[in-house]
Amino acid sequence: MKRYLLYFFLPLVLLACNKEPGEGGTSKIVGKLYRINIDVFGNVLSEYYEPDRDVYIIYGNEDKTYDNDFSTSYDGSFEFKNLLKGDYTIFAYTRCDTCASGDSISSKTITIEENKTTYDIGDLIIYK
Repeated sequence: MKRYLLYFFLPLVLLACNKEPGEGGTSKIVGKLYRINIDVFGNVLSEYYEPDRDVYIIYGNEDKTYDNDFSTSYDGSFEFKNLLKGDYTIFAYTRCDTCASGDSISSKTITIEENKTTYDIGDLIIYK
């Protein structure tokens, strides 16, 4: 009887060990949100690191809605902590003159391959 229980529960235990991307790990993704203000002719009016602006993260490749967000600090920096190994997309909304809504996204995709590691994606550039 014990052998049958082992054959039944072992696959369930092994499946539970395969963790999807998301929270619960020891790695983090950091970066800065950089804003470029342009006029209707495409001339740059000003540039700076954007404070107090939402940046979003998507866990994995299949999800089309964001899983978490972070409001940038005074210097435009952001970080998503406690992440497991896997694929992540970081994005923020940016101006889009050819889009019906007027907005599009600026994004970067990264794969976390090691635990206890900080992944710096650099500047995520948005236009307004």
